[in-house]
Amino acid sequence: MFIYLSKKIAIPNSIHLKCVSWNKDQGFIACGGDDGLLKVLKLETQTVGFEWETITPYQSFLGAVQVVTWNEQYEKLTTSDQNGLIIVWMLYKGAWYEEMINNRNKSVVRSMSWNADGQKICIVYEDGAVIVGSVDGNRIWGKELKGNQLAHVAWSPDSKVLLFGMANGEVQIFDNHGNFIMKLAISCLTNVTGAVRIAGIHWYTGTGGYVEPDCPCLAICFQNGRCQIMRYETDENPVCIDTMMNVVSIQWNHCGSVLAVAGSLRALNSDVEINVVQFYTPFGEHLRTLKVPGKEMTGVAWEGGGLRISLAVDSYIYFANIRPDYKWGYCCSTVVYAFTKPERQDYCVIFWDTKNNEKFVKYVKSLMSITTSGDFCTLASKADDTQPQYVLILCNSIGTPLDSKYIDICPLFVTMTRTHVIAASKEALYLWQYRVANKLTALEINQVTRTKKEGRERDPICSITATDNTLIVGRESGIIHRYSLPNVILIQKYQMNRAHHLSLNCNSSRLAVIDISGVLTLLDVEAHAPSGDAAGSQVPIGGPSKLERKDVWDMKWAKDNPDLFAMMEKTRMYVFRNLDPEEPIQTSGYICSFEDLEIKSVLLDEIMKDPEKPNKDNLINFEIRSLRDSRALIEKVGIADASQFIEDNPHPRLWRLLAEAALQQLDLKTAEQAFVRCKDNQGIEFVKRLGNLQSEPMKQAEVAAYFSRFEEAERMYLDMDRRDLAISLRMKLGDWFRVLQLLKTGSGDCDDALLEQAYNAIGDYFADRQKWVNAVQYYLQGRHQEKLAECYYMLEDYDNLEKLTNSLPENHKLLPDIGQMFTTVGMCEQAVNAYLKCNQAKAAVDSCVHLNQWNKAVELARTHNMKEIKPLLSKYASHLLEKNKILEAVELYQKAHHFLDAAKLMFKIADEEAKKRTRPLRVKKLYVLAARLVENHHEQKKTLQQTKAKGKKSEATFALAGLLEEDTTSSGNRVLENAWRGAEAYHFFLLAQRHLYEGYTENAMHTALHLREYEDIIPAVEIYSLLAVCSSASRAFGTCSQAFIKLEALESVDPEQRLLYEDLALEIFTKHAPKDSRALQLDAASEGTAEKLPTCIVSGLPIHDYHLWMCNVCKHCAQSNEISKYNYCPLCHSSVG
Repeated sequence: MFIYLSKKIAIPNSIHLKCVSWNKDQGFIACGGDDGLLKVLKLETQTVGFEWETITPYQSFLGAVQVVTWNEQYEKLTTSDQNGLIIVWMLYKGAWYEEMINNRNKSVVRSMSWNADGQKICIVYEDGAVIVGSVDGNRIWGKELKGNQLAHVAWSPDSKVLLFGMANGEVQIFDNHGNFIMKLAISCLTNVTGAVRIAGIHWYTGTGGYVEPDCPCLAICFQNGRCQIMRYETDENPVCIDTMMNVVSIQWNHCGSVLAVAGSLRALNSDVEINVVQFYTPFGEHLRTLKVPGKEMTGVAWEGGGLRISLAVDSYIYFANIRPDYKWGYCCSTVVYAFTKPERQDYCVIFWDTKNNEKFVKYVKSLMSITTSGDFCTLASKADDTQPQYVLILCNSIGTPLDSKYIDICPLFVTMTRTHVIAASKEALYLWQYRVANKLTALEINQVTRTKKEGRERDPICSITATDNTLIVGRESGIIHRYSLPNVILIQKYQMNRAHHLSLNCNSSRLAVIDISGVLTLLDVEAHAPSGDAAGSQVPIGGPSKLERKDVWDMKWAKDNPDLFAMMEKTRMYVFRNLDPEEPIQTSGYICSFEDLEIKSVLLDEIMKDPEKPNKDNLINFEIRSLRDSRALIEKVGIADASQFIEDNPHPRLWRLLAEAALQQLDLKTAEQAFVRCKDNQGIEFVKRLGNLQSEPMKQAEVAAYFSRFEEAERMYLDMDRRDLAISLRMKLGDWFRVLQLLKTGSGDCDDALLEQAYNAIGDYFADRQKWVNAVQYYLQGRHQEKLAECYYMLEDYDNLEKLTNSLPENHKLLPDIGQMFTTVGMCEQAVNAYLKCNQAKAAVDSCVHLNQWNKAVELARTHNMKEIKPLLSKYASHLLEKNKILEAVELYQKAHHFLDAAKLMFKIADEEAKKRTRPLRVKKLYVLAARLVENHHEQKKTLQQTKAKGKKSEATFALAGLLEEDTTSSGNRVLENAWRGAEAYHFFLLAQRHLYEGYTENAMHTALHLREYEDIIPAVEIYSLLAVCSSASRAFGTCSQAFIKLEALESVDPEQRLLYEDLALEIFTKHAPKDSRALQLDAASEGTAEKLPTCIVSGLPIHDYHLWMCNVCKHCAQSNEISKYNYCPLCHSSVG
């Protein structure tokens, strides 16, 4: 930041001032002094500078006014004099009136403070009395702090805590009800003996946001110059400062980023004390020192925007202007600036495109600086609050991060060139070559920071600047080091005052140095001959120039002239050419760029008043004198004299100005010469093209178009009956609406191809703005089928999209895209039609697979003899199995006619259900379904073999070939060999129990005996338990005894269950002998000796008759008289007929 005194106002009768206060919202300044002086000043904004209107309240005080404080929320002024008289003033029709008066008549008021919302005021008296009142004058509470002399009071931002400063230097903490909490720990008075009076307590309310999260905001300063800044009232690690001055007053600025400490400082080697104001950051870093004339300073107050400060000195009010160090930059017509919001902890960075008036917002935590160069911007910030790590973020002109680098040094100073980002802490430099190679190269130059004398402390870096080939580093001692880039080799050293700002000109021959006092000097770092001098007269290397300017706070070299620069001196801008200044321009803008004899400046102070709504009125362009003079010469004297002036003061911009003026007058020779001098190849080509034209009106029309006077050029073309040139002009401009209008209104036939081009271009215009309905109308007239398809798709007009598909010829290049459109919205049939119309069967199959239309996919694959369907099926089935969707996988395989794979999964489901002891009927159905899938597989193989044979072999040979192929491909596969075994087991298991319940006990026992063959499917304990029950019911106790023996011998039966079987067997066989009837014994003997007979699936009995019935599907048998009662096979449920 930079500060300078700008104005002083004398108090009438030379009355000595005691205090000053600035209303931050309404702009009033109140000052009090001896003899009851109380004045209120009002700032009146003017176009140039400012004036003050004085409003004096009624004379009400007898003693000196010692305390004045504002209530900004309610526009009230509270004052108190040395006798303890308190008056609250209000403004009514331009005059100040007493609203409330209070006089305790016991002690003097030492301090008053309103809380953040203006609802409460706390008044402290010297004798220890405290009064807290409301804004409407009611007393809330009072307290006597006996034995204490009060001097200061401050509210916390949340109005929950009060700080009382005592005359002996103590600070006590109370709550908002007057209850004592604790004494505040004072850390800054270490090694100080005796009582030290408090000079001021100010607690920033946070209404303007914070510069960093957890930023110190409570400042307590003592008269001896010691100061501590705390984050909160119990902060154990405050920031301590020794200002080395006698302090009288302190105050934070509007956003808590700068603390002003006012008082006096003893001059070196003198007993004279001078008035100074020191400025500090919340972290204790010293920013500036302002010297103020006069004998005694008594008060300090900030303006609401933080751009001015008022100082009460003797019988004067001094005003100082402040130029803040905004975090900002300018790149590629974009102003980049940062600010804080009260509701957010991070910085809001806005990239304001001044050409299009668009802004892009980015939030950055703990932002430290913004640096710009060319088209790029670098944001430096803290990477982590817990670790000392920092990050450099490279962005483009709209805030998009392009790259970032984490570094371990604190980037206090950052500069950019076209290829490098250079960051510096106080001890080291980092170079990042961001353009050529994205590699971070760190170079600590500690060895060159040491002075020649050993043992001296390191000389910290205080500023840096760089161009493409030179790096300048300034040290706090005033030494300036010059390095070469990119290898960073020290070339030369210079001795100057301590630099605050450094800047190199465009050819790195001259360095501008602004020191901490605001004095600008120039240093010639390379020998050069100034423009206009003889070649032999050179400026010596390392010599400071004769130029020295004071109160300079900003400067910018011209990008295209090493001897041209602009600088800001207070509120005036000066332009220097060869160290000669032009007349100043009144402005307070920050210089963005200086190029082509034009200076672009931005009024950041105005922008920061409403930073989220930047206005183009805050961006100002200034032309320097040579450009203004050249334009005036051209307009008033003529091209010939102006050409001589520009010859004497050459610059590409001036030659271009002359060329444009010559073109306006069709002086082609002068225009060509001027374009040659400014190296404008396009201008030279344009002049040559004009020279080839014979018609003067044609030349004038071309010149009008060259200067963007398109309406005039079009009118000239039409007047010459050259509608084709008017159409060509509008086509180049992209004004297709006008092209269409010209095509339709012209006489004669228009070109159909050009008309279609115009329709399609207008369609593109609407499509770019997502106005699809309008775009369709023009695309239809322009017959642009690709764009029509896109519009129909965006409008979800699938009917018209399908009609478009049908209207397209086969193998049209648009059909695959339409197929993809239908696929994305799940319209399988339409997608398939589109793909098949362009002979992309595989894409059609892929679409079906994507949409889970497997039937269609398989049908297409078979129709087009595709072999890729099996891998797709396997992949999808695996996906279903991973999600445990086994039945869906079975259905998938069945639809795809992969019956064997479906059967395997079905058998797996049936086995799992059997293990769960699910209802036997359900398990039987699952096994039947699996077996029927196997039968479908057999039929499929048989059909395939018949197709291969093509009628050359007999049917028996086909069947045999199919069976042999199955045998070779699936040998040992139990699924194929015993497909019906599981279904048989559960069929007979259910049949035995049905016979038992229906009273056919003998049939039940025979069926149960048959179940012994299925112990691998049904648990043996269930089979033999059923056999024991059935045989006992049919009084075949021999078979029953064998069943019990088997049950007792089963290893799966636990001992307790086995004991129950034994008890039950003992109970049965003590009453009945374990013998079967004679008929059962004969049946058992015949079963054991003869070959195995088929079992009837209806009765469960062996079939002895050769006249039997066999199912066509499951190939199981039944007695003819038994099956005649059924319409469907009892096992597989297929039709008996």
